[in-house]
Amino acid sequence: MSASAGPPPTDRPPPLLRFGVEEEFLLTGPRSRVTVPAAEAVVSDAARTLGPRAQHEFLATQVEGCTRPVATAAELRAELTDTRGALLSAAERAGCRLTATGTPVLPSRHPLTVTPKPRYLRLADRIDGVADQVGAELCGCHVHLGDLTLRQALALSARMRGWLPLFQAFCANSPFCEGADRGTASVRPERYARWPTFGPAPVLDEPGYRTALDRLVADGVILDRRMLYWYARPSEHLPTLEVRIADSCAELDTILLLAVLLRALAHTLLDPRVRIRPLPDVPLRLAHRRAASAGLDARLPDPLTGALRPVRQLLPDLVEFTAPALLRTRELGLVRQLTARLLTTGSGADHQRAVLARHGRLAAVVDDLTRRTAATTPTAAAPH
Repeated sequence: MSASAGPPPTDRPPPLLRFGVEEEFLLTGPRSRVTVPAAEAVVSDAARTLGPRAQHEFLATQVEGCTRPVATAAELRAELTDTRGALLSAAERAGCRLTATGTPVLPSRHPLTVTPKPRYLRLADRIDGVADQVGAELCGCHVHLGDLTLRQALALSARMRGWLPLFQAFCANSPFCEGADRGTASVRPERYARWPTFGPAPVLDEPGYRTALDRLVADGVILDRRMLYWYARPSEHLPTLEVRIADSCAELDTILLLAVLLRALAHTLLDPRVRIRPLPDVPLRLAHRRAASAGLDARLPDPLTGALRPVRQLLPDLVEFTAPALLRTRELGLVRQLTARLLTTGSGADHQRAVLARHGRLAAVVDDLTRRTAATTPTAAAPH
């Protein structure tokens, strides 16, 4: 049974949530700049530092780094820096480079190598063509918000839906895919659409959620409950809501802004006194297409009024909408600074296109991405 997007079922002030990030990266050759299937060496090496937080992904050209759950933006920056650092060092020792982008910039060598783990091999068999389609090396950044019960996670997912296109827009970082400019800021959603269940999460209560997942598994749409690719989903192994909207971004500051703003929005929407305007499925899907197409230059529905407005206005407005929550966590100055910097310098997609315009070679785009992936110098916070 579906639930409304009304207030979560609590009258208590929302608790402060911990949060964590999962970042997916491509491994590229230092000379060829093409993806290389070196994940086994990189993950094994990085795991000596990170333990199970260094992980394999679907393809052997990809790796994932996971932070521990933390309580502050400063702790999250340190976690991201340490995680990236361990993976960067391991990649260098394996003769490759770590590259944060939503899709491979240069043409990959096909057939692509599926990570030889039973679950990934079953996935490759089940989803025809996904394992070797052009642009199959998809890398995203996922933010976990917790600790939450399943009931709270589903209620928060329902209330967040209208804001997720805005996060998708400013994290757009895949304008190129295997040697071609696809004409969008983020081609990753288009490529991901071949995977079952990809897209906005339906509005469900607990019984509806359990029934929906049981039916998807029984009908063979998904192999198991982990194979759920909604933009926001309750984690199956952690007490969190996992938000899966963003491309992998080279700029660490963009990831920090994504995570801190998502947590502030969660704190805001978990307050039962905050009323929202639900966005129906059809305009919501259109908003996601606009976000992927135009990134920071998109016009999206204002989640509070429904009016179409530029992302460059909506993003500062989101900061002010969540300002009480950001003050509570002492992050308002940092978020204002990171937002102003992003709107001045542009998104990842803007950076990629600017590099191509300057150098005329996609190889230079890969070089710039790997350089920015490795750059983790902290940005000082502005006053609150």
